[in-house]
Amino acid sequence: MNFDPNDPRLTAYVLNELPDAERAEVEALLASNPEAAAFVEELRATTGLIAASLANEPDLTLDPARRATIRTAAETHPAGRIVAFPWWRTLAGFGAAAAALVLAVVGLHLQRVKESRSSASELQIVTGIVHEQPTDAARGAVPASVAIKDDRLVATPPEATFDVAALEKMAEPPKEELARDNAFTMSAPAPAAAPASPVLASTRAVGLAAKGIIGSGFAERRRQERESAIISPSQDDFDVIRENGFQRVGDHPLSTFSIDVDTASYAVVRKLLNDGFRPPRDAVRIEELINYFTYDYPPPVDGRPFAAHLEAMPAPWNPQHSLVRIGIKGKVIDRAERPPLNLVYLLDVSGSMNDVNKLPLVKRSLQALVNQLDARDRVAIVVYAGAAGLVLPPTPGDQGPAILEALERLEAGGSTAGGAGIELAYRTAREHFRSNAVNRVILCTDGDFNVGTVQRGDLEAQIEREAKSGVFLTVLGFGMGNYKDSTLELLSNKGNGNYAYIDDFNEARKVLVDQMLGTMVTIAKDVKIQVEFNPAVVAAYRLIGYENRMLKKEDFNNDKVDAGEIGAGHTVTALYELIPVGQPLPDVPEVDALKYQVPSSPAAPDTEALTVKMRYKDPAGDTSTKLEFPLPAGALGNPAPSDDVRFAASVAGFGMLLRDSEHRGTLTYADVLRLAESALGDDRLGYRAEFLKLVRNAEAITGKP
Repeated sequence: MNFDPNDPRLTAYVLNELPDAERAEVEALLASNPEAAAFVEELRATTGLIAASLANEPDLTLDPARRATIRTAAETHPAGRIVAFPWWRTLAGFGAAAAALVLAVVGLHLQRVKESRSSASELQIVTGIVHEQPTDAARGAVPASVAIKDDRLVATPPEATFDVAALEKMAEPPKEELARDNAFTMSAPAPAAAPASPVLASTRAVGLAAKGIIGSGFAERRRQERESAIISPSQDDFDVIRENGFQRVGDHPLSTFSIDVDTASYAVVRKLLNDGFRPPRDAVRIEELINYFTYDYPPPVDGRPFAAHLEAMPAPWNPQHSLVRIGIKGKVIDRAERPPLNLVYLLDVSGSMNDVNKLPLVKRSLQALVNQLDARDRVAIVVYAGAAGLVLPPTPGDQGPAILEALERLEAGGSTAGGAGIELAYRTAREHFRSNAVNRVILCTDGDFNVGTVQRGDLEAQIEREAKSGVFLTVLGFGMGNYKDSTLELLSNKGNGNYAYIDDFNEARKVLVDQMLGTMVTIAKDVKIQVEFNPAVVAAYRLIGYENRMLKKEDFNNDKVDAGEIGAGHTVTALYELIPVGQPLPDVPEVDALKYQVPSSPAAPDTEALTVKMRYKDPAGDTSTKLEFPLPAGALGNPAPSDDVRFAASVAGFGMLLRDSEHRGTLTYADVLRLAESALGDDRLGYRAEFLKLVRNAEAITGKP
């Protein structure tokens, strides 16, 4: 580390309390030292959390004698006195402990928030769900002071008394400090104010930290965390991906997988690259990168829910191999003919959603969706923090102001009882189920469940049970830093759902407005693909991506096995890399020749290279239908592939480079750029042009051509 993290000027810079000359010195340091700049950004985020927390704290009701006793004890303590604001004048006196003090305060405060709201059986207060009395009870609005108890919203009592002994114990002060009384009374808030909440610990922690009671070793821990952040810039969680390898057709002639229309991985990769970070390998799901883009596949004309289109080209990273694209186009539904929507917004309002790109972006995103609804539709709102509650009962979609008002009142605070929220949302959807409508839960969260049902296995079992109700699921992920992608992908996969990551309002508009029908209206469920390869034409193959969607060959005909869903107008793309017969198999393990298999005859020019078989169910059905689509062997040598297949190939190659794939061959970022630039096609909304920028960002970040 080539800067001093304990330099008090860094804290003063964040607080905007430096003279111009010193500010210029600090800015010069930050411009030349990325490590120092990252540390200052951490400090800025931390002080923002402190400011947000302390800004909403109610005044403590202390009698004059007690106030004097506390102040006298603090100011006469050998370690110092109570911190007075502005912080810079006091922090300058602490010198090397300045940064540690700020971070220690917010750490203790956030821990206190989690501890104080961990039990759903006690009165749980969701801060600021409603700020003022509703003007129209028929709209389903809720009282001014709102709390959650036993999964129901109730009015906050006129006064709430909180015991702070347990909170002070977290800071482990000297025993003599605890001899004083520990019961404080908070006055009920005014009708227009946010509900009272037990936020004593953060105020208390300022004095305790200033007296040296907390913070021992904190600076060293933060130094270690910052150094590890250079390698892994966040605490985001992604499932491990083990890339598909080549399979010999003679040993494994069938390849089976569930389709995937999720796009979350692309938006995550985009955000990280735009922020200057190389995405973690496991954040790069190549099939989701490919399927982020729409392709010009003709829709079905035979009454089926979708049509399949096969095309091939030489693999850009190894011209001796062929690349086969399987393209699926869902039937298109006119907006005026869409079915009614019966939606339950399930919103995470816990403390982890307090960032500007979380709950505020959730509100803006869902407001955009509300503007697409009409009188046929219904919207209910369920929230969860330390417990779950129904904020808005099912309300007609043409009552937009009532729905928007309920959304606008939401504020973040508390722990995250995601399991309780899921249960209440599905119960609400079932109780108001409409057989002629699309019944769907829309979950908006960062996935950081920390109380109640938190284990992935338990969440998986819960969501599988709920999925049998006929209610579909849309998962929208928000934020970074503690983002649990692995949990959210699991929920969408097991819940008859789709999954998108919302990194900005443009993405929210794309998912919820531009592609609303594809996101909301399912036209086929449990869609599986099984490809049978002809060993006379294809020696080996590998499926690019779909690693966590692979199925056993027996699963294809088993209607009890869940698979993916296709929405109205959706396109789905899958790519196979093929090694033709006669080409070497460099990374395919050798096996002994089989004694009892009948040798295949040489392939004729019109022999089929493979057959794509598909199974699907109607959205309300339990029995699948099978379709088949063959690909002639002569199609593998396609001399003029379309823009769509070439662009999909460029995206796949980009994903392979980001993952440092062993199959990337001679491919470079420059190759990806050339291929993508030549295949932009009709890029009306500019998504393909945006992809070019991401490739250039990746090239600059990695330092590789």
